[in-house]
Amino acid sequence: MVDFAQARRTMVDGQLRTFDVNDMPLLDAMDNVPRELFVLPGRQDLAYIDQDILVSDSADRRYMLSPMVLGRLIQALGIDAGEKVLDVACGRGYASAVFHRLGAQVTALEADEALAADARQSLSAAGAAGVAVVTGPLEQGYAGNGPYDAILINGSVDLRPDALLAQLAEGGRLVCVKGRGRAARATLYVRSGDAFGERSLFEAAAPLLTPFVQTPGFTF
Repeated sequence: MVDFAQARRTMVDGQLRTFDVNDMPLLDAMDNVPRELFVLPGRQDLAYIDQDILVSDSADRRYMLSPMVLGRLIQALGIDAGEKVLDVACGRGYASAVFHRLGAQVTALEADEALAADARQSLSAAGAAGVAVVTGPLEQGYAGNGPYDAILINGSVDLRPDALLAQLAEGGRLVCVKGRGRAARATLYVRSGDAFGERSLFEAAAPLLTPFVQTPGFTF
């Protein structure tokens, strides 16, 4: 049997702290949220490995991001208690549970109702039933609960996610992995009026999200 409490401590000390995740409330949250509740049934032993984990093998696959990358992305958002957060491509809800632990008001967005139902079940088991799990096209966000102080996209995108940026409050932040392969970078956007600052944070790899793939144009 895996000692999951010890596995969380090892994750925090061996994966997060060594990858410049040093925000104490975030480290505490990831040390307390049971990641093993958010994987596919029968795969709990894989919950704390240092890589992306498949959490839905439907046609549009979904992954839980590796602890190191997810920790750095959430840290970049600088979440304060009471802020409104949109968790895009939430999968089974792990990142949403971390945000909830940080005291945020969380909306978790998935495209597939069956996966959203799995997320509700996992979140309830983890004591985060207060997360609002909604369904709809990922690239369109969920304006009904906005504007948001922070948005996380759980995966990589080809282009700037303009529809999601439009749902940010003034001073709101969006973080994602932008690009593919060696060109992929964790990227932070910050809203100021109708303008959006863009800052590259660190090299990162994440599974590409199909709704955010750039469609090849015609050549003449």
